[in-house]
Amino acid sequence: MDNFFKVKNLEEIMEYASLFLLVKAEEVNLFKALNRVLYRDIKADANLPSFKRSSMDGYAVCARDTYGASEANPAYLTIKGVIKMGEKPAFSITRGEAAKISTGGMLPKGADSVVMIEHTDMSDDTTIEVLKSAAHAQHVIEAGEDYNKGDAIISAGTVLKAQEIGLLAAFGKDKAKVFKKPKVGIISTGDEIVSIKETPEQGKIRDVNTYTLFTSLKKAGADPISYGIVKDDFDSLFKVCRQVLSETDMLILSGGSSVGTKDYTVKVFSNLPDSEILAHGISISPGKPTILAKSAGKALWGLPGHIVSALAVFEIIVKQFVKNIAGCKNDKKIYSPFAKLTRNISSAHGRVDFIRVKVSENNGELEAEPVLGKSGLLNSIVKADALIKINKDTEGLNKGDRVSLIPL
Repeated sequence: MDNFFKVKNLEEIMEYASLFLLVKAEEVNLFKALNRVLYRDIKADANLPSFKRSSMDGYAVCARDTYGASEANPAYLTIKGVIKMGEKPAFSITRGEAAKISTGGMLPKGADSVVMIEHTDMSDDTTIEVLKSAAHAQHVIEAGEDYNKGDAIISAGTVLKAQEIGLLAAFGKDKAKVFKKPKVGIISTGDEIVSIKETPEQGKIRDVNTYTLFTSLKKAGADPISYGIVKDDFDSLFKVCRQVLSETDMLILSGGSSVGTKDYTVKVFSNLPDSEILAHGISISPGKPTILAKSAGKALWGLPGHIVSALAVFEIIVKQFVKNIAGCKNDKKIYSPFAKLTRNISSAHGRVDFIRVKVSENNGELEAEPVLGKSGLLNSIVKADALIKINKDTEGLNKGDRVSLIPL
């Protein structure tokens, strides 16, 4: 009992997170991979895209043929053919020629740029007028521009969201190796606790904690298992805790963490195999009488019985331990709906723009760093944590502006 109310600070408690065993891995279909934690790094096994393609509807051209072109002085190009979607062009173009192309179409040999269809007019059935000069590689996504073969595309410990799952699909992977969901056993203790199906007598209360903790664990990515209500009896509690320890990856017991004659939690935890009481008391409010123990490489929690305290400790501390044993390293968190913009962003007047941003914390304040890149590149959305909106009556945002975040 030497650890009884030996209070640790929050920083000391969080340092214990690395002491516990990680769960094992399994393969899941991509349709079931959302919010699962990737088990190992994934590298690109091919270039993405594998061919040079257009990012606009228009005409594939040699950029030099359009230099100096304007509405007053258009460049005239002969239409060599039409590139069908999903097909490799059966022809090439030379100087003075163009090929009609749709977004995503493969550029023919000889073409190095795409002129938007809005910047052209038909002169006759076989000739177009180019009304605006096109730069080299304009509206073109080069082979491997998104990812080159051998690039690290997603790192182990990443929580898979829609964009990462889409990226895996782009490389033809229909399954992902992920950490199993941690199994977490929940016990409610106390002679005063009764089932929610019962009408409590005077002095009794319904078992609320099992349901709130169960739901919170599900939200944190765990697989919770309720072991019901155990009365204040050492032998009964010890027996159930041993069972939980043999069947799950973590134990959460609510109630029985305060000073009292019927407080058996520390004694039970101390008698479990290969056990150690790491802390009995954390310098936080609410939640000071929380117990943290270790048994056979697994975390055992004794949370206060009061629902507010139990949930506060779970959200502040326990949830991170759950994510840690689940292998989670790159869980992107956005706690505030606002962030400070790190650079100027221009925008076209009359259009609503959504800009991808990476969110980080600097001196206690969230900052939004624009993730710039072509809209057809998956890496830009994978790098982003959120979107920011630029209204149509705004011509841009300035560095330091507070922007509203739309989490991805």
